[in-house]
Amino acid sequence: MFLRNVRPGLVLVSVVGRRLFSSAAPIPPVRVRFAPSPTGQLHLGGFRTALYNYLYARSQGGTFILRIEDTDQARMVPGAAEKLEEMLGWLGIVADESPSRGGEFGPYRQSERLQLYQESVDVLLAKGEAYRFVK
Repeated sequence: MFLRNVRPGLVLVSVVGRRLFSSAAPIPPVRVRFAPSPTGQLHLGGFRTALYNYLYARSQGGTFILRIEDTDQARMVPGAAEKLEEMLGWLGIVADESPSRGGEFGPYRQSERLQLYQESVDVLLAKGEAYRFVK
């Protein structure tokens, strides 16, 4: 057997029964993200990915997050992000956290998260755990 006692603690067991990893701490609920680029209409592949992520989050009692990947400003279509969320809702896929719904771990547009990323980079640089790339 490969997996045993997956919740509330995790115990991985090899084929021969040797314990590989054990955690007494409960596994937190899953957080699944769908991050489309607002460059036009939601296509079938994007819908499929959103549906799989949504169903997985629901089956595990987790959270489905919509985060808009809008860092490619040149290809962005005005109003596409709102339309993506509207189309997902029409299809029955309603995000628990999104640009329009908000949530504890926002912002939900990548372009609005740049300050968070810069702060993390600054911490890593200060601790000597990262270095600046020089061309």
